[in-house]
Amino acid sequence: MSNKLLKVENLKTSFRIGDDYYAAVDDVTLTLNKNEVLGIVGESGSGKSALAFSIMGLHSRAKIDGKIMLNDTDLAKAAPAQLNKIRGDKLAMIFQDPLTALNPLMEIGAQISETLLLHRQEMSKKQRYDRVIELLNMVGIPRPEHVYEQYPHELSGGMRQRVVIAIAIANKPELLIADEPTTALDVTIQAQILDLIRQLKNDMEAGIILITHDLGVVAEMADRIAVMYAGQIVEIADVHTLFENPLHPYTRSLLNSVPAEGQDKLHVIQGIVPSLKNLPRKGCRFAARIPWIDESAHEENPELHEVSPGHFVRCTCHSHFYFPDEGKEEQTNGIS
Repeated sequence: MSNKLLKVENLKTSFRIGDDYYAAVDDVTLTLNKNEVLGIVGESGSGKSALAFSIMGLHSRAKIDGKIMLNDTDLAKAAPAQLNKIRGDKLAMIFQDPLTALNPLMEIGAQISETLLLHRQEMSKKQRYDRVIELLNMVGIPRPEHVYEQYPHELSGGMRQRVVIAIAIANKPELLIADEPTTALDVTIQAQILDLIRQLKNDMEAGIILITHDLGVVAEMADRIAVMYAGQIVEIADVHTLFENPLHPYTRSLLNSVPAEGQDKLHVIQGIVPSLKNLPRKGCRFAARIPWIDESAHEENPELHEVSPGHFVRCTCHSHFYFPDEGKEEQTNGIS
């Protein structure tokens, strides 16, 4: 029996600007296994959330090409009615802003109960109530009977995030997408939310896609990591390989930007992620941000190369990359 849960093949998600379509997710291919956490990292604007919304089928006006296979179902080709049956049941998402994800005019209990009513119509009212209380307990909310009757504005940010998680896991989904689940939460609550997601993965044996810009979070949570830049995956490997032997200039730049003990100067990546309209469609998309690397080091049409089992890197520039404030020989000789 295959352990493969999700297979995304050559996914391209384009948005219309003026008279043309521009790809925010450009030829992305990845897989996710059951009981696995795949971390997706990158700066804001790199296409992480656009990828998540594509898998969920939440882009109303986007043009989507490629395959998104959840088990035997191609979500990219699924009709809206079929998607509505899958979302909230086999496929669920934890949104990054719980205040906008929750209905301010509905009690917490009613919002969690709603997804049970849609997908578990055989449940009685009493069974739904009991399940909601069970879910509130599962996500660590004290006095669940009281919280059941409260409204979102009466809860703290951490409590609202737990409610969003309760809604997402209500029907024990096979695939759970967590889009920046700890944004704007303090460190203590962040740790609690991450512990909760890890526990849920073990309990439900779900596959989890964890989207974040926090490298510390993926180091702690993920089994594999995909690094996204300008709509493309530029490197993908298991978590140990990626942190021990990062290869792509963007991955190395991200890791070098994290404060370390005894570090005198913090590395800053030159420039910014280009806008969708101005994004270069030919050549290495990261080239403009590492101008000290010669043009000849880049591929004309960069592809993902498997440099070791399960470790893929886009563009040959990784073998020529060095940081300008350190010796060129020292940098390039250190690459295996």
